[in-house]
Amino acid sequence: MTINENNPLRQFFRRPAVHVTLPSGGESYSIDDIDWPDENKELPVYPMTAIDEITTKTPDALFNGTAMVEIIKSCVPAIKNPWALLSTDLDTILISIKAAGGQETIDVESACQNPECGEEGTYGINLQLLLRSLQAGDYHIPLKMGELDIWFAPLDYRNMNEAGLEQFDIQAKYKDMTKMESTEERIKMSQEALIDITKLTMSILARTIQKVVTPEGDVTEYDHIHDFIKNADTRTYESMRDFNTNLREKSTIKPLDITCAECGHEYKQPFTLNASDFFV
Repeated sequence: MTINENNPLRQFFRRPAVHVTLPSGGESYSIDDIDWPDENKELPVYPMTAIDEITTKTPDALFNGTAMVEIIKSCVPAIKNPWALLSTDLDTILISIKAAGGQETIDVESACQNPECGEEGTYGINLQLLLRSLQAGDYHIPLKMGELDIWFAPLDYRNMNEAGLEQFDIQAKYKDMTKMESTEERIKMSQEALIDITKLTMSILARTIQKVVTPEGDVTEYDHIHDFIKNADTRTYESMRDFNTNLREKSTIKPLDITCAECGHEYKQPFTLNASDFFV
C-alpha cells in the first residue's frame, strides 16, 4: 500500500499495536524476505484495515493463500515475502495480527473427552497463551542413516499451501467413494486413494529435507531427494517420516488445557491453526 508522506493526516493512521519476535529467530530469511527494523528483530504488527477485513471474506483468495499474503504484507510491512515464512513463524504472525486488533481470545470448539459426558462447547483461548506456547523445532541435528546424514527444515508457507491444495484435490477425487454400490469398485478406489495419499506424503517429506550428506558430497536437488524417498526401503522411509514428524510436533501449538463447562472434566485438546480460515 502506497502512503503519501506529505498527507497531514498521516499522524492519525494506524500504528503498530504489537511487537513480536519470531520463534525461529529469523536466521533462514534473506533481506528479500524480511526487512528487519532493528537488531533485536522485533517486528511491528499493525491492526487490520477495512480492506484487510474484506480480504478475509474472499473465498478464492483464502483458498489459494493469496489473501493471507496480502494481509501479512499490510499488517507486518517488514515482511516482504510472506510465502517464505516457516510454519511456526507464520502461526506467530497470524496470532499477533489478531492481538493487534484488540482481540484477546480465540474461540475453540471442543467436545468433552469424559466418556460419560461428551458435551460440546465453545471455549475462549487466550492469544498471549498461544504465543507463549509456540517454539521452533530443533532442526540442527541430522538423521543418521548409515553413511547418510539427512538434514530437515520446516516447510515454508508456499510449500504448506501447495500441499494443502494437493490434499484437497485428493479428497475431492474420492469424496463419493463410500456411495459406490459395488464393493469391488470401492476396494479398488480405496487402494488408489491410499496410493495417492502415500505419494503426497512422500512429496511433502521430500520438501522438508534440506540436504542429504553423502560420502561423495551434498545432495540438495528436490527431484533427486524425491527419487531417493520413492526408492528407499520401508524401514528407511519410515525412519525419515517419523523423524520429521517428531520435529514438526515439537514446533506446533501445544494441546490446549480445557475444563468441561458441563462436568468439570479436565483434558487436553489438540489445536491446529489453519491459515485459510483463521480470520473467518
